[in-house]
Amino acid sequence: MSTPLSWNRQPCVASEAIHALTERTSGVPASLPRPLLAYGNGRSYGDVCLTERGTLVLTRGLDRFIEFDAQRGVLRCEAGVTLAELLALTVPHGWFLASTPGTQMATVGGAVANDVHGKNHHAVGSFGHHVRALALWRSDGSVIECRPGDDTGWFSATIGGLGLTGLIQWVELQLMPIQNPWMWVESQRFSNLEEFWVLNRQAEKRSPYTVAWIDCLAKGKARGRGILLAGQHAAAQLDLPAFKAGQKRVPIDPPFSLVNGLSLRAFNALYYRQPVKPQGSLTHYAPYFYPLDAIQDWNRIYGRQGFYQYQCVIPPQEAEAATGALLDTIAKSGEGSFLAVLKTFGTRPSLGMLSFPRPGTTLALDFPNRGEKTLRLLNELDAIVREAGGALYPGKDARMPASLFQSGYPQWQAFSEYIDPQFSSRFWQRVTL
Repeated sequence: MSTPLSWNRQPCVASEAIHALTERTSGVPASLPRPLLAYGNGRSYGDVCLTERGTLVLTRGLDRFIEFDAQRGVLRCEAGVTLAELLALTVPHGWFLASTPGTQMATVGGAVANDVHGKNHHAVGSFGHHVRALALWRSDGSVIECRPGDDTGWFSATIGGLGLTGLIQWVELQLMPIQNPWMWVESQRFSNLEEFWVLNRQAEKRSPYTVAWIDCLAKGKARGRGILLAGQHAAAQLDLPAFKAGQKRVPIDPPFSLVNGLSLRAFNALYYRQPVKPQGSLTHYAPYFYPLDAIQDWNRIYGRQGFYQYQCVIPPQEAEAATGALLDTIAKSGEGSFLAVLKTFGTRPSLGMLSFPRPGTTLALDFPNRGEKTLRLLNELDAIVREAGGALYPGKDARMPASLFQSGYPQWQAFSEYIDPQFSSRFWQRVTL
């Protein structure tokens, strides 16, 4: 069995043992090296899903649907079910995930452990807000059933708990009703960052889903230019076209990154000038929510050295100034990202002690791994985030300093009391020891 990697191939960490859960047993054999860590479908970035010592426990074998109430939209499934498998079951019955990340290849257990969020956070919060219950296996053999509002703290520790409180066995979700698989999406070009703030506030008032792509290499008056997408689920009475899913594949694994200054500037210029539809148009949910899932192995374009994902959140009062400073720093460095996503979170407090989503603005970028040059840039971005009182996303991190994690997640010590003594990750060891 090959060594599991994170999606960005950074860092390269080999565990002592790998154990695949192929039977629905109550736990993990005591003979396996400790510590343990659950590994779903490998869509996390960085080292939250990796351990240098001990055993990675592969959970994709926990892929059973336990119960689905198609009248109320309540689904209980095992933690290894992917979001794609879940949607294949529920969408034909008129139900969709209330909150979904940018890939449907993640597992339900991984979505809980990272308290993922989507384009509609300003309207419905994060994934954890829609978890009705979950079962948590502890290494002492006990199973804890957790529910929102449980005063024991197990639920709030496990939502966004990075898989450290134990092995999630099953999750019960409240889904949201839809009329069909289609979206009505408006796209609008904005010429700079200042224009984005105005358009985004307007879009959030009328649309449950909003997100913007930005050209992070643009400078001067064009700084932060981009395209804003505002969407909502399509109405039942529309005349809906047929949809046929297709998938392309990056066929080779190049030794070097195909993302460079020349390709970035060409891509950004073309993407910014694509036709937009302010009046709206129909789009199937798959390309709207999960555009990169249509390209199998898209992470290969960054080469075998991988890439760094950098996602931060900046508090509302500092968002405009700090976001501008981040973009100025990136543009000056020339280390741009074609996957540059900007959106604002809502005010609904997260339920997890270590949840990333919180009121403010979040910027997500991918940087090819060019060694020290890239790390120096990320350190500069860290300084801006720290000064603004912001935080980085653990689920998309491979190198944040311990001080930035601890300042961004002030409940980390209280959370530590809930960690299973036989569970750990390279991430946790890196930011707390």
